[in-house]
Amino acid sequence: MTQAKRLAFFLPNIFTGLNMACGFASLIFSSRGMHYEAAMILILGAIFDSVDGRVARLTGTSSNFGEQFDSLSDAVSFGVAPAFLIYQKYLISYGRLGAVVAFIYLLCGALRLARFNANISKVRSDFFQGLPSPGAAMGILGLVLLADRFPIIDEYSGFALIYTGLYGILMITTIPFHSFKNSELVRRHKRAMLFIFFISAALTVIYYRIMFFVGMASYVLISLIYYFYKIKEFGDAFEWSEEADS
Repeated sequence: MTQAKRLAFFLPNIFTGLNMACGFASLIFSSRGMHYEAAMILILGAIFDSVDGRVARLTGTSSNFGEQFDSLSDAVSFGVAPAFLIYQKYLISYGRLGAVVAFIYLLCGALRLARFNANISKVRSDFFQGLPSPGAAMGILGLVLLADRFPIIDEYSGFALIYTGLYGILMITTIPFHSFKNSELVRRHKRAMLFIFFISAALTVIYYRIMFFVGMASYVLISLIYYFYKIKEFGDAFEWSEEADS
């Protein structure tokens, strides 16, 4: 293998490693009570996570090793780190109940990642099977950032119990969440979708403490409404035959 090919192979894995490093840094910040910093570093991890796959495809270095490494990294950054963050921020005051809810979120994240790896070649690419773990993590840190902007939220820590459990359960459901890949909706309304993307990006940059919470809540709510409206069409969206693999 030439030096250039070796570099091309390691490049996406470097971004994956940086994602894991962000998750580890978030754990350290959370343990020190630096919840805002713990949330912000996870956003950086999500950026690295979105880059590694694209780099692998661009360089033609996609591999089973890279996929497994990416999942392990996601388990840290979007499973362990947000679960520990929300526990340290809100759930610790509820003792064992808080620990159980945080663990349920972590368990659901791990199951979601395992199911994704098992089903990656068997399900539709235009929809996610359940809420992706990075999306759930953005929802968790969105609540932390919103509370940083509106401290009164800290007085209603009970909401965090329900909120955390809900995002955990959404990850392991079979409810389809739009991935915007090979999407008929995007193809039909390219200009409108591009406009919405730029407006959302601009608002997120300006009002990031609010937009991560609002953005993920809107995505989840719209996805649920769309699913129940089109439930008959999605009846077998994620079914497959085991014989197809033989």
